[in-house]
Amino acid sequence: MEQVLNKTEGVKKADVHYTTSKANVEYDPDKIDIAGLKKAVAKTGYQVEKTK
Repeated sequence: MEQVLNKTEGVKKADVHYTTSKANVEYDPDKIDIAGLKKAVAKTGYQVEKTK
């Protein structure tokens, strides 16, 4: 998932922590929104449970 997110346009940096089931994503809101990030995550077979 980390590789997919990091290759997604608008994502500046993604760090995925599989042991805690969390990801920290820095992104440019002018290029991608939360819905776009959720779609990118869904392509990897995972889902977003909540966002901050």
